[in-house]
Amino acid sequence: MKRFLSLLLVVSLFATGCVPGFEKQEEVVQDPAQQENTEQAIVPRYKISDDFYQTILPYKPGETRGQIAPRLNSRVDVEELETGLMRMSQEVFPSDSYLYQEGQYIKRDMISAWLKRKNPEDEDSLGLNPAAVNGPDTEKNNESSPIYLAHIQEQNYLIRKGEDQVELGGVSIGIALNSVHYYNLLDKDGGYPREYPIPDDKLEAEGKKIAEEVIRRVRSLEGLENVPIIIGLYKQSPANSVVPGSFIAKANVASGDNSVGKWEKINEEYHLFPNSDTTELYRDDAVRFENFKLDIDDYFPNHTGVIGTGYYRDGELQQLSIEVNMEFNGKAELIGFTQYVTGLVVEHFPNYINLQVSISSISGEEALIVRDAGSEKPFVHIY
Repeated sequence: MKRFLSLLLVVSLFATGCVPGFEKQEEVVQDPAQQENTEQAIVPRYKISDDFYQTILPYKPGETRGQIAPRLNSRVDVEELETGLMRMSQEVFPSDSYLYQEGQYIKRDMISAWLKRKNPEDEDSLGLNPAAVNGPDTEKNNESSPIYLAHIQEQNYLIRKGEDQVELGGVSIGIALNSVHYYNLLDKDGGYPREYPIPDDKLEAEGKKIAEEVIRRVRSLEGLENVPIIIGLYKQSPANSVVPGSFIAKANVASGDNSVGKWEKINEEYHLFPNSDTTELYRDDAVRFENFKLDIDDYFPNHTGVIGTGYYRDGELQQLSIEVNMEFNGKAELIGFTQYVTGLVVEHFPNYINLQVSISSISGEEALIVRDAGSEKPFVHIY
């Protein structure tokens, strides 16, 4: 059953003194099914960027809000699962036509049940992880039956229908998979923690099996019987990693289809700078970063560190985020340092990548330098 929302248009203007040229137009969304207690929400017309979706306000939390963080290895994986799924969704549900809403259909108790191990002795068991093996060798048991599925992320995409209605236009589902299985030996064996890196081919194969079953179950939920679905496999990074994992495969499930069709491989990854593995794989980028870092070292000895995270797609650097930590003796030094770093950005890095430099101290964020791909001049803000 489709959910319809009626739209009313309200126009207001920025107050005097605000940035000129923007009209703060908002759409008030009302649910016509509720006659007495009409539920209202606002859709701001102004968009920060085409890279972001507009959302209905007040923001409606997803059914599984709060479940993701304990199940993924790090904050960076939590963020990348969400934003990476949005990025993938743009290809089918473009942000100029669709509105974003957190998942409202897959319930908390469903997710909890699906993430468990399968219990062969319980015919009602819904676990999507393999049943535990109870042999005498703990290590062999865990390596033959690791926990593959870490979390399931749902996102809803709403589309306008006529002048005064919106409806659910599509759903995106992220299947978060463990790249490493963590477990403890039995007490009699010392109880020591152990880890088993899951082979990539095995992880992808099991992830696709899990995705097939998730689609079958999702199609049984009221409201999701006929909507198009995007499903992606996300390989999260090991627990000690400072960079996130990445999506490794995706598929489009057409309206009404109950199974995944053709899978498409995704070639994207994150790499740390400076890092020997990154240097081996992407030497030119690593040399640029090292020269940038050396120039900072030469002129400002008080800085405490320069690290970067690069996002690669199909072997090409798309985005580079750099963090610079430094202690400042005054505002003048901060301004001078920021100006110097801005010049280094232009000097060392090509303008076909999105680049961001965050400068911070023990007191917090101090300055931000941003240069979008294709731009010659960076945007600079000193806090």
